[in-house]
Amino acid sequence: MSGLPRWLIGVVLATAAASTFAGDVVIDRGWTFRLAPGNAQRAAHPEAASWHAATVPGTVHTDLLANKAVPDPYVGAAEAGQQWIGLADWEYCTTFDVPRAALTAARSDLVFDGLDTIAEVWLNGAKVLDADNAFRTWRVPVQGKLRAHGNALRIVLHSPIATLLPHVQAMPHKLAGNYPSPYGDEPADAMTANFVRKPGYHYGWDWGPRYVTAGIVKPVVLQSWDTVRIDNLQLRQDHVDAARADIAAVASADAARAGAVDVRLWQTTPGGKRTLAATRRVDLRAGANRIELPVHVDRPQRWFPNGYGAQPLYRYELAVGDARASARTGLRSIVLRRDPDDKGRSFYFVVNGIPVFAKGANTIPFDMFQPRVTKTQLRRVLQSARDANMNFLRSWGGGYYESGDFFDLADELGLLVWQDFMFGGGMPPAYDDTFRANVILEARDNVRRLRNHPSLALWCGNNEEEIAWKYWGHGETLKDADPVFADKVWKGYVQLFGTDLRKVVADEGGGIAYWASSPGDDLADVANTPASGDMHYWEVWGNPAYPPAKYLEITPRFMSEYGLQAWPVQRTIDAFARRDEQGIATPVIEAHQKFMAGKGNERLMKYVDYEFGAAADFDRFVYLSQAAQAEGIELAALHHRASRPYTMGSLYWQLNDVWPGASWSSIDWFGRWKALHFHARRFYAPVAVAALRGADGKTTVTLLNDRTHAVHGELRLRVLTLDGTVLRDERKPVDLAPLAAARAAHYADADLLGDADPASTVAVWDLRADDEPASRGVVYFKPAKEMHWPDPGLHVDVRRARAGYALDLQATRFARAVWIDAGDAELSDNALTLLPGERVTVNAASAAGLAALRASLRVRSLADALAFTKSR
Repeated sequence: MSGLPRWLIGVVLATAAASTFAGDVVIDRGWTFRLAPGNAQRAAHPEAASWHAATVPGTVHTDLLANKAVPDPYVGAAEAGQQWIGLADWEYCTTFDVPRAALTAARSDLVFDGLDTIAEVWLNGAKVLDADNAFRTWRVPVQGKLRAHGNALRIVLHSPIATLLPHVQAMPHKLAGNYPSPYGDEPADAMTANFVRKPGYHYGWDWGPRYVTAGIVKPVVLQSWDTVRIDNLQLRQDHVDAARADIAAVASADAARAGAVDVRLWQTTPGGKRTLAATRRVDLRAGANRIELPVHVDRPQRWFPNGYGAQPLYRYELAVGDARASARTGLRSIVLRRDPDDKGRSFYFVVNGIPVFAKGANTIPFDMFQPRVTKTQLRRVLQSARDANMNFLRSWGGGYYESGDFFDLADELGLLVWQDFMFGGGMPPAYDDTFRANVILEARDNVRRLRNHPSLALWCGNNEEEIAWKYWGHGETLKDADPVFADKVWKGYVQLFGTDLRKVVADEGGGIAYWASSPGDDLADVANTPASGDMHYWEVWGNPAYPPAKYLEITPRFMSEYGLQAWPVQRTIDAFARRDEQGIATPVIEAHQKFMAGKGNERLMKYVDYEFGAAADFDRFVYLSQAAQAEGIELAALHHRASRPYTMGSLYWQLNDVWPGASWSSIDWFGRWKALHFHARRFYAPVAVAALRGADGKTTVTLLNDRTHAVHGELRLRVLTLDGTVLRDERKPVDLAPLAAARAAHYADADLLGDADPASTVAVWDLRADDEPASRGVVYFKPAKEMHWPDPGLHVDVRRARAGYALDLQATRFARAVWIDAGDAELSDNALTLLPGERVTVNAASAAGLAALRASLRVRSLADALAFTKSR
């Protein structure tokens, strides 16, 4: 195929398969691949020109790796040497047999759930499909084109860069892109990612490498049927409250011929009781049919987000004649509230009548190569989100629409999901009618696929494209160069994100809200404002790189992005870099630091230095980067929570990693928690104390209660020196109103310190409430680098316990940022603050024996990293 992708291919129906059929043949065996004949890359890479075994679903990069044709893309500095892969065309082939029933069936379709991306499909020597969208499901009628044995299926995947670059370079005025390639495969002023419907992060981001892969990334299935196929089963929730749920089971059915059939719907309750919920006889016409069955559930077991109740799930099974489909959902009502007030308009979600403060993080893709992501990997990260008291995730728009496994887990764990459409930055060519038509079909596929999930809270048009146009110079630059074209580009943007996608969600989404862009105010003139809508705040970390205390000056309605970077734990770094390759500015380390084109450690050192001073070596730099990240994000998150109800959401950037390296994540690619994630479990606790000291030397103490009931407890204030002398100790009973943040006290530094030395004194607030984990807030009166840290005298005992091992820690003096490294042991807690004389127990699950665990154990604190002496 030559020239541009044909964004709309009229002969192919894009649909989202929702059921399985007796005649399904999954074509996943016998695949081989090679660098396509005639491609310019063959001369330089003859090792890829011959046929090799392939895995489907899979990608070119992982197939090359499996055949030892390339080194591991994640180890060392392999990225630069693998850019040729994205410039090449690739050919995949297999043969398959067809059962007799499929050969004689009235209808047979080849279904491709994921072709990445510009693909020709040939069946038995005849081209049957030109595909150009990795996010769509492609369905190709093939009845009459099959034979019993040896059907030849051939797929050619064309380089999106090589295909699109001539067109982009020929444009008189370019559209702003995302990340210029550092490898010279496309010019900085002619980036192609905007123009192709494939995962944008493949082209590189500031947390991941540039691997412009290709592949058959989801299953290939031959579907055959004689009477009817159920294309999709929607469980539309028209009304849900405590007394009654009114549901409509809506089926899209494709009939091979007209005729009457019986339709039956069964319901299985969360407790396992299965009943026939509805039945009727319908007359089907040949082709597309819509069937709707009402279902009423008295006293439904409602689904709640984590922290507000349980997550019961109902299953429905539909039979239309001999065709079957099933779907699962949780019964709940959900509304995005935009109430006007004297500042602007609110932005928060109400679930089952409860206003929910959104606590969570942004997710990015879980691997550079989507088919490698397993449900086990997803479960580990999403369970970790729940364990950190999160109730909300934002699935970012520069990757891919998340999988059914992801949403199934979110349903089970009570994690609401904000799902972006797949536009992650730059400006798309939405002025092109065929481009928009392609995106509309993509959107319909994915909205239909995901709409039954109770965790789905919002569809958002894009990530940061509106603010890029309005505030980053993208719009002004184009207006100056060609005002007519700029007007056309913006009108196309408004059409796609203001009208087209909104209509898809309204028509297909079952009542879920739509939001045009994040951050934004749904296409209001001003975007990314604290007064209305959602915000991304990057003046901390980004430009002008303010210190974290600046977070306290920004009070948004809903903070959907903010973040600080850190390196992962040492074991993760060791997985991609030998110890002799590790250093703040060594080549391999810079290859895994994608911010500022590898020079991001300079920015990270700035944030370490703000609080802790310069790190003496790489080991201390890694440790201090995690401490700086954890303490900075905690400050912001607690400020957001303390600003309730004006602020109703805090989603830090980011939860997970796409590969092992430096990033803003709280969980690394292996699933290991950074210090931030341990802190998040505490600062997102349903009942917590926020003690926040601003740059003006004033501390505000706020009591936070996300429970739907009032909570009684005790608040204790201690002012003490680092060596343990208690200067002040006060206790008072407190009552926390439900779903509220209440200011408990306000202090100037002098009110707390008196005559005490601010470099040797801390203030500590402990909140103990009925049936809730204890919460602690600590205020320091000087940056850590200016304080007089004594040796905390940390002591650790390791003993066997019922569930593995127990680590008993004790400090004789104040210990900040205590980090336990216990090899591969899973720890129940870490990143601790211990007061003088305080003893805590941390549980450890490890396959190692007691002696091995003791040998691997290393415990450090801030005093060690700052190299202060015991006597100071």
